[in-house]
Amino acid sequence: MINLENIRASVADDLVKLNEIIATTLRSDTELMNTIVTRYLQTKGKQLRPLLVLLSGKLFGGISERVLYAGAAIELLHNASLIHDDVIDQAKERRGVETISSVWTNHVAVLVGDFFVTAALRCAVKTQDNRILETLASMGGELSLGEIHQYDNARSRNIDEQTYLSIISKKTASLFESCVAVGGYAKDAPQAELDALRKYARLLGICFQIKDDTFDYYDNTEVGKPTGNDLREGKITLPLIYALQRADLAEHDAMNALVHKEQLTTPEIEQLVNFAKQAGGIDYAYATMERLRNEANEVLDATFAPCDTIEAFKLIFHYIIQRKL
Repeated sequence: MINLENIRASVADDLVKLNEIIATTLRSDTELMNTIVTRYLQTKGKQLRPLLVLLSGKLFGGISERVLYAGAAIELLHNASLIHDDVIDQAKERRGVETISSVWTNHVAVLVGDFFVTAALRCAVKTQDNRILETLASMGGELSLGEIHQYDNARSRNIDEQTYLSIISKKTASLFESCVAVGGYAKDAPQAELDALRKYARLLGICFQIKDDTFDYYDNTEVGKPTGNDLREGKITLPLIYALQRADLAEHDAMNALVHKEQLTTPEIEQLVNFAKQAGGIDYAYATMERLRNEANEVLDATFAPCDTIEAFKLIFHYIIQRKL
């Protein structure tokens, strides 16, 4: 079992500095905002995204102040999206803690999320690099378009594997790619090497979302959502997409008809979840993740000499596949 803490240890001091930048940038003269921010920052999560920024900067010469501000900008913008997502999803908890929207109302949560966006921009400006600002702007657009595309497809429940991969490439992988991009820009990385690391990060992000989607097929209280929640929201993910393509199975026609119902009942959702698992959908998802990892390793090996930082990138990919939440 890969422990992410072992990977974080190599940049632990820099992560502390990055979090200090975030806390300082979010400080205001409004007592309520400070109360909400302080409470929110007590549950930082794994901070995988700023870790990728720091490792990228380290690979290309070392972690400088510009790298730290770039990482803070990414983390702030990511958290802004999470705060807004909690409003959209009407989520009561995140990481086992009550969401801002559930404690202080949706109105307040949206404003706090907007405040995080402005803080992200202030950090990005500190890097004095227009490439970093452009990356953040493009990333924000990709995240939004990915979510809209997913919403549109969820209404019709008409989705194939290529469309699914296109959606998650925008809504998830674009953020991972942006992480290594801003770390590289902050160190003026050679373009060819940065392009290779960006390809690795995009593959990592796709893998991250596929793994996240497999959690929907099992009851996992740590993940914080019930089995079949994606289907309940009209989202069809890779395990079921694969199963629905199995024309050799007796249930093929019935399951394809069922998935297009406008409103699925709980027993019907359970039926589709079980069908996906029995048809080998989970195995197919894991095989896809392994293929992505092998492709990412080939990209790294073809571009970079072996070193501790490249090994850390490889271990992160392995961690993503085996993580439990």
